[in-house]
Amino acid sequence: MIQGGTSGIGVTAIQLAKAMGARVIATAGSDEKCAACLALGADHAINHKTQDFAALARDLTDGQGVNVVLDMVAGSYVAREVECLAEDGRLVIIAVQGGVRAEFNAGLVLRRRLVITGSTLRPRPVAFKAAIASALRAQVWPLLEQGRVKPVIHSVFDASKAAEAHALMETNQHIGKIVLTWAESWSLK
Repeated sequence: MIQGGTSGIGVTAIQLAKAMGARVIATAGSDEKCAACLALGADHAINHKTQDFAALARDLTDGQGVNVVLDMVAGSYVAREVECLAEDGRLVIIAVQGGVRAEFNAGLVLRRRLVITGSTLRPRPVAFKAAIASALRAQVWPLLEQGRVKPVIHSVFDASKAAEAHALMETNQHIGKIVLTWAESWSLK
């Protein structure tokens, strides 16, 4: 399950997971965004504003639950994500847009042997980042070259219009990335 399926990370995660043979459930905040997730290859899309993603995830997996949740929300979502994980499932938290505190049923974590982990690259050593870059080159670049994974760019703004780009981002109406370009005539003096 990919939370935020139409975010920049979400659209990439859907495509990568499908290209690697996974069954993908994505969540998004509108029916239009759910349709975009399906167009990107998700097998199912759940509108988290109108549907209970935890209950639907269990239903869609015949009560087994999902093997992995990629979470960019955290906060109150963690409890429901724990509920929808399968035995030996993993919850990977990569952002905390919903807050840094979460209360969840630790008994489910024990009984189902769940793993809750987090990841961020910024503080990692250069050697670790280089190893990831090498793995991406070997495993992901071929998918890009084959066209099985494509960047999804919602809009492109000149860097001088960064405030407009940020305003668009805050509306949460975009699907994919909002890109800033840097004109060659600009300089850092």
